[in-house]
Amino acid sequence: MGRHMAQHLHKGGHQLGVWSRRPESAQPLVALGATRHDTPAALAAASDVVFTMVTASSDFEQVVLGVNGIVHGAKAGLVLVDMETISPAVARVVAQQLDMKGIEMLDAPVSGGPMGAEQATLSIMVGGKPDVFERIKPLFSCMGKTITRVGDIGAGQVTKACNQLALLVATQGVAESLHLAASLGADPGRVREVMMAGVASSRVMEIFGKRMVERNFANGIDTRLYHKDLGMVLDLAHEAGIALPAGALVMQQINALMGQDRGRDDMGVLITLLETLSGKTKGS
Repeated sequence: MGRHMAQHLHKGGHQLGVWSRRPESAQPLVALGATRHDTPAALAAASDVVFTMVTASSDFEQVVLGVNGIVHGAKAGLVLVDMETISPAVARVVAQQLDMKGIEMLDAPVSGGPMGAEQATLSIMVGGKPDVFERIKPLFSCMGKTITRVGDIGAGQVTKACNQLALLVATQGVAESLHLAASLGADPGRVREVMMAGVASSRVMEIFGKRMVERNFANGIDTRLYHKDLGMVLDLAHEAGIALPAGALVMQQINALMGQDRGRDDMGVLITLLETLSGKTKGS
């Protein structure tokens, strides 16, 4: 996703520098004219704005605050824009550390998946100061269509947590409805078409439901990443003393998929778990 997002910044006429933990990941951007840097610190020293798109909270902390991290090369006034899904608490702590160095930060996770990144149609939910948001908004416009400041630092990640909870609970519902249709002798594809025309219609039904019907589990976002995200959501709820019964149920399902070594499959693979539990496994 990060590579596609950077390519859109390049198409927007912006000069790029790049650093990647795996050098081969950066090669397509270098081929476009981006400058390769040896460390995050070196990249920061040559930049006015730095975007990060890694995997987990610990990765983000290492890239920003670790040895040769962004903080060691950034000059006062630089803006760090973090766009993966991490803990709101980590976003706030890192932002505080950067603020002591005169470095601004926005937490700006995205929704829309690889397709949204490729087509520059991402939804971007942003936490941070209003003036910093306005400064970076033209860059966000290169990558997404819905760009919303939802509050101060950490609010972007809170919004993304809510997004992931709603998405995954809905995915469970889609999987159960299509599995029920098939078990009762109806054509799941036709059932989905009918539901897409009614109140049950949703982007989850459109995208994940289609993959479930077509048995296409090779595309989209890895289940292992949803496992990481939902684990974070449940941790946040536990800390706040909030019950998320549907989220907890879905986590059990995703745990089972991880135990079956399906973590690299698209989340649509959830339907196969229901089929296994029912003793009606189809080809996958």
